[in-house]
Amino acid sequence: MALPKRKHSKTRGRKRRTHWVLKEPKLVPCPQCKQPVLPHHVCKVCGTYDGKQVIEVKVKEKKPKK
Repeated sequence: MALPKRKHSKTRGRKRRTHWVLKEPKLVPCPQCKQPVLPHHVCKVCGTYDGKQVIEVKVKEKKPKK
């Protein structure tokens, strides 16, 4: 197994790791219901994509309180 000839400095290793960052997902408002949605994805709230109804979204029924 190969071994390094010289020790890499802390700065050199940290420079390489500067790109290991989580990026926040870009969200855009849905044109129908104004909920935040990933671009080029079907809205999970109203089921529309590109102004057309693509999927049928089931509405959860609330249980009556006793």
